[in-house]
Amino acid sequence: MNALSTLPQLPEAAQTPLGYEVYRGLISSQKSLSPWLFYDAEGSRLFEQITELPEYYPTRTERGILAERAEEILEEASQGQRLRMIELGAGTATKTGLLLEAAVRRQGNVCYVPIDVSGAALDEAAQRIEEKLPGVTVLPQVADYTCGLPTGDSVDGEKRLVLYIGSSIGNFEPSAARELLRDVRSQLMPGDSLLLGVDMVKPESVLVPAYADAAGVTAAFNLNVLRRINDELSGDFNLDKFRHRAFWNKNQSRIEMHLVSVAEQSVSIAALELDLKFRRGESIHTENSYKFSPPAARLLLEDSGFVPRKSWFDKQGWFGVFLADIP
Repeated sequence: MNALSTLPQLPEAAQTPLGYEVYRGLISSQKSLSPWLFYDAEGSRLFEQITELPEYYPTRTERGILAERAEEILEEASQGQRLRMIELGAGTATKTGLLLEAAVRRQGNVCYVPIDVSGAALDEAAQRIEEKLPGVTVLPQVADYTCGLPTGDSVDGEKRLVLYIGSSIGNFEPSAARELLRDVRSQLMPGDSLLLGVDMVKPESVLVPAYADAAGVTAAFNLNVLRRINDELSGDFNLDKFRHRAFWNKNQSRIEMHLVSVAEQSVSIAALELDLKFRRGESIHTENSYKFSPPAARLLLEDSGFVPRKSWFDKQGWFGVFLADIP
């Protein structure tokens, strides 16, 4: 039985994944919204802009690792077998092309299964990849990978390499990150592998600007979640009455993003039959981005049932890419 179907007392809109997540988060004592709510079409567009910002080091740093080490990574991952590549939260898959190019060089052609909640992002990725890399067969899956792993039809003789790059694992609470990776592991076979991108702990002077850029793109990305609620659930959030805040929580080893109310105010969300009060300075917690040490990243993989095999880092040690196997 769907968990949402057990809540008949809620308005109909609150029994959809979007409505339930908004309802659940905004009635909590610490109001919150899940990061997956960021990624409607506009949110996905804004995130692509973020990845090109000078302050936002993760994308270009990870891209640099993949550009330099793609051949080595695939040699280690394949162990002499053909690879099928499955990507969780693929988005527009801009970095993945580096690995796909290397796979085509190694094995002539490759099947690539990108999974994402944004159909628009997957359409863009599929069109670009198939135009530039005719040796790649793209089988996009519009799905929430946290609810399962649609991998396409299996093929004898292929081993699966699951890509979870971009440090998306850092958006999950530690227990939820382990649960997610354990679920991924349960749906794979011995001999399959995971390639995990992980952002490393680094100076606060580098971390905070990556989530609070001077151009205000990340602020627009954060505020867009309120616009989405207005558009899809008939909310009346006044975006001018909230400001973006990002800070480093050293004790939890994470960047936190919040939307802070700049005034005492009332907000209604008609589709959810929900009326909210905000105090001046009260926040909606929208995202965590956990940062890891290399031992902590390996421990996460081990606790999730994987066997870490090899890792690659940039010269500054700001970002790590970890290859792990299923025994």
